[in-house]
Amino acid sequence: MVAYSHNAMAGGRGNYVAALRFGCEPMRALVLVSLASAYGSLGTSGIVARHGGTLVLLPRFDAAAALDAIERHRPTHLFAVPTMLWRMAGCASGADVSSLKAVISSTGPVHEHVRDACVRRFGIPPVNIYGSSDGVNCRTARDPGRWAPGPAGVPDPDVAEISIRDAEGRPLPPGRAGEIWALGPMTPLCYVASPDLDARYRAPGGWVRTGDLGRLDDDGTLWVLDRIKRVINRGGVKICPAEVERVLADHPDIADVHCVPVHDRDLGERMCACLAPRPGAVPPSPAALIDCLLERGVDRRGLPERFLTLPELPLGPTGKVSVAALTRLAAEAAVPVDAAGPARRPNARM
Repeated sequence: MVAYSHNAMAGGRGNYVAALRFGCEPMRALVLVSLASAYGSLGTSGIVARHGGTLVLLPRFDAAAALDAIERHRPTHLFAVPTMLWRMAGCASGADVSSLKAVISSTGPVHEHVRDACVRRFGIPPVNIYGSSDGVNCRTARDPGRWAPGPAGVPDPDVAEISIRDAEGRPLPPGRAGEIWALGPMTPLCYVASPDLDARYRAPGGWVRTGDLGRLDDDGTLWVLDRIKRVINRGGVKICPAEVERVLADHPDIADVHCVPVHDRDLGERMCACLAPRPGAVPPSPAALIDCLLERGVDRRGLPERFLTLPELPLGPTGKVSVAALTRLAAEAAVPVDAAGPARRPNARM
């Protein structure tokens, strides 16, 4: 848990919301995530307290109910997570969504199929938000039509200054990847009763170490590459699952994907790719997915060795994929790639 000042919430977060208004009329927002989450807190502190807007809330997320709420309450803004937007776009509902001026997504990357589905259903591309409870925020609101895997937009100093640092905390030049550091009005005061977390994630001058890997381009665009700590340790070899997720998310038969580690007595951990197929699609076989990853240039050492197919990925209270639930399911029911044959078996050697 982190503690914020009033300025961080109404000031920094209010500045963030202001940049999403797209006009001078009062904001009327359908917020589909919990107001108690870091993302959802923009509703009370930013939309209501700072800008005098109106909130439209539902007791729980349901794609059809959310679309009906747009038609009934005519919100100007929709705040959701990528999985919610994807399910809403695929819902067989003829609800009128023409009141929306902006569709905002956060808590995870917006993959190309989600972006395209939003354009088809809502008539506008989603604004992708990169943020965390550590006081970092960046968004693609300046150019929501621009899309590629990874860009988080140009940082707004009224919300948070962004710096890319090496392992020793030294600033890195444009184009170099390192840890994303943040400083600004949204910077929290401290971690509550957790001096160990303060020591680990806060740096001199008020900077916060996010634990995310990124880079800044020459034009100031921030790219978020992965979580530094989200690695799978396979026999001492550190594997980052982000590239696998990006490739599989573009597969025409896959709606959602998330990679988790599964315990292995020999190597410690192996990567499991957890998949949800698109409605009406036949789930691709592990062998076909391995071929797809190899064709897209994924290093053989970074291929998943387990696969789990589910009707849909489990979500936690904030709308993010529940990694704990997914890891448990993977441990119980993941299918090894060995059935694909030795030629396709990834990481056959240490």
